[in-house]
Amino acid sequence: MKRDPFSSCHPAVTMLYFVLVIGFTMFFNHPVCLGISLACALAYVLSLKGKKAARFNILYMLPLLLITALVNPAFSHQGVTILAYLPSGNPLTLESILYGIYAAVLLITVIAWFSCFNAVMTSDKFVYLFGRIIPALSLVLSMSLRFVPRFAAQVRVISNAQRCIGRDVRSGGLIRRARHGIKILSILVTWALENAIETADSMKDRGFGLPGRTAFSLYRFDRRDRAVLLFLLFCGGGVLAAALTGQLRFVYMPILYGAPFGLWQMGAFGLFLALCALPVVFNRKEALQWKKLQKRQTQSLRYKT
Repeated sequence: MKRDPFSSCHPAVTMLYFVLVIGFTMFFNHPVCLGISLACALAYVLSLKGKKAARFNILYMLPLLLITALVNPAFSHQGVTILAYLPSGNPLTLESILYGIYAAVLLITVIAWFSCFNAVMTSDKFVYLFGRIIPALSLVLSMSLRFVPRFAAQVRVISNAQRCIGRDVRSGGLIRRARHGIKILSILVTWALENAIETADSMKDRGFGLPGRTAFSLYRFDRRDRAVLLFLLFCGGGVLAAALTGQLRFVYMPILYGAPFGLWQMGAFGLFLALCALPVVFNRKEALQWKKLQKRQTQSLRYKT
């Protein structure tokens, strides 16, 4: 993951940000809100993981987008605008096609946001936030979040070690590759069981679950976190107020209908854009400040010499 200044904010602030953005994306079905959320999610993925990871996300999202967009009109025939009739005799409506596209875009947008969430909200931040409230559940969730990336890294380590002794799963016949793959899987399962026992013993020795146990933390709520929190509350409150008054209402079935376009709706879209684009703008601002400090330091060194 690239350097992400937004990740250095207090865990409560970053958690609130993802709750607002993902919640608004899932419950506001206005196409403008969905387009804003998708664009900002992809921009944040690019900022976090670089062009290669963003390209990979887009490549595996495109088939998912096409499949999801085609499934809805094939099975749902609601809508008043009939475009054609399928061989089965069911109508193909414009509303069902648009709703299928909306559902597909919503799915890949939420996946992109959760990809960013998984990169920013690490297990230690999650335990810090919910360790005292729900210690057992927070531990299970934090271990679940790190399960896939940790096991993927261990599979690469085991595969490289087995390849050095001639057990490569990418060469040889089908039976030989299957035998090598089973060997790697067996080593991985053994490692996972041993790691679970070591983790349990380590937690027991550290007094997990004992009453009065304290936890060390480096997180401090400073002035920057306070400013970001106020910004999130302002933008989130404004968008929520617009939604409660029906300004972000949009209906796909049985007929396309949305709230009349006005200044309040434009303001809600602007606040939602500011909310979703906060990490990218935040990181860009930090990068510009860093370059300015480097330039100032270089000029001072030249002056001294």
